[in-house]
Amino acid sequence: MNYLKLFVVCTIGTLASLALAQDASANPSARIQVSDIKPLLIRAIDQGSEHGVLVGEAATYVRQKFESTAPIEIDVRTLYALPQPGCSRLEVTTRQKDVLEQAKRGDKELVYQVSYCRDGRFPEKR
Repeated sequence: MNYLKLFVVCTIGTLASLALAQDASANPSARIQVSDIKPLLIRAIDQGSEHGVLVGEAATYVRQKFESTAPIEIDVRTLYALPQPGCSRLEVTTRQKDVLEQAKRGDKELVYQVSYCRDGRFPEKR
């Protein structure tokens, strides 16, 4: 009986930990609001990753272009540090639900990489 109690307690604890550690894409309130991606790039360089939601004129343009009122989510993560101090190779994932493209609605995601420096410049190739 003690093993069963231990199993139940461990299972509940694990489930609670997983619920608290959900990805920011599942919790929009954990995303910072940005009018461009630069703050997300800088925070990802400093912290390893950052999650945001696009607001302002750029968000309005994208929503109108793809006829979707869904938020535009942006996730940035550091892939690796570059030789130049304060510079990293970053992966940017932008997604929006219910996008209208070629007469069909669906969720869209764009993933790309960029090299960027904390001071706002693009590093020179070495």
